[in-house]
Amino acid sequence: MSQNKQILYGFSDIPQALLLNPGGKVTNDWYFGIPLLSHIHVNVGTTGSTVYDVFANDGRDFNLKLQNAIYSMKSNDFLSINEQLEVFSGGFKIGPSYEKDKYISFGLYQEFDFIGYFPKDYAILAYEGNQSNINRVFKASDFNAKAELISVFHVGYNKKVNKNFTFGVRGKIYSSIMNANFTNNKGYFITVDGTNNFYDHIFNLDLELRTSGLTSLTGDNANSETALKDIKKRLFLGGNLGLGFDVGFTYQLNKQWMLDASLQDVGFIRHTKDVENYKVEGNYVFEGVNPLFPETGTGQTAEDYWNEIKTQFEDVFVVDTTYTKYTTWRPVKLNASINYAFGEKTSQECNCLIPDGGYQSAVGLQLFAVNRPRQPQLALTAYYYRRIFKGLQAKATYTLDSYTLSNIGLGVSANIGNLNFYVMADNFLEYQNVYNAQSVSLQLGFNYIFKKHED
Repeated sequence: MSQNKQILYGFSDIPQALLLNPGGKVTNDWYFGIPLLSHIHVNVGTTGSTVYDVFANDGRDFNLKLQNAIYSMKSNDFLSINEQLEVFSGGFKIGPSYEKDKYISFGLYQEFDFIGYFPKDYAILAYEGNQSNINRVFKASDFNAKAELISVFHVGYNKKVNKNFTFGVRGKIYSSIMNANFTNNKGYFITVDGTNNFYDHIFNLDLELRTSGLTSLTGDNANSETALKDIKKRLFLGGNLGLGFDVGFTYQLNKQWMLDASLQDVGFIRHTKDVENYKVEGNYVFEGVNPLFPETGTGQTAEDYWNEIKTQFEDVFVVDTTYTKYTTWRPVKLNASINYAFGEKTSQECNCLIPDGGYQSAVGLQLFAVNRPRQPQLALTAYYYRRIFKGLQAKATYTLDSYTLSNIGLGVSANIGNLNFYVMADNFLEYQNVYNAQSVSLQLGFNYIFKKHED
């Protein structure tokens, strides 16, 4: 999933796991992330045809491959891109020295998120033309996409109530750098036999593109220097602002079984600055243009013909530009998992690897869901976690999601002194041909961690 970080979730050796569950376990007294390097995440995925399906050098006709791609995909298939870069982060325990059961974490990260659904009716119309589809209704709602670039300043509070129960909350201030959404389209297009011409082209449209933060960066008066200054300003809470929160908990059912869950990004952004919206609404009938070919040196030239079509289209389709403020809601994410720990070291055994004792391994199941414009996206992950030795931990995952039923991932966290490094990737089975991969994902980061505890 574009925003599913199934390898990082519950990986309490890594401080950034608290971003996924503010009520997760805390295993350090304090830490700070190496600026711009503490968390880097990139994910690209598609549920439909891949680049390889269309452009593979396999001897098959390109038009046939394009046709197969168009007709094999559904209007609910999508392309998603998600990127996150942590600018700075930190955390520390507070409270009396004998307990220190509270933890404060904070930071600022930048995120880009895009999702675009496959406009199947538009693709068929472009590929076949309307003359081959007389009386067929083409849905305008098939065009559905949104993109946003934001920064998020956050402060989290984690409280260990007792040895079994921990909860946490995280407040967020969103600053929108750029936003564009084309998600509320309605209507249809149909071609029928005409009265005054061969065909009548009937449009019933309610289309709207809403944008903020784009005009000042791309308009006639924009230049690279001012654009860069604007982006920096918006990154540090100078853009369109919004509020949100995360909430989560961890509950130790018994010595080996543990349950945890979280909700992320329950919030909104209010777009009031640099807003420009474009709307086409109404019922239109376009009868086409009858060409009058010259017979005696007079008549309509080809240029006249196309200019007349252009003029009529401009008269028929009036694009209204508005500056109405609007609100976007963040894609709410749910994580929940059940975990079983095993491989306990006893005092009679050589307890060289885990000085504080405890369990070396754990297995579990994790459910992920995220709210999307058309329907929620779901993923189910089975995982195995292992403390290999002091300062080195690994987690392997197997995920069923919208992209594939064979997503195998691996993450490793290593500590050299107080310096922590982690790297995670999934969909290893598809790396042999990345052009045919349904999705690829990578996470990595560096932190400085003080007094890491082993539970």
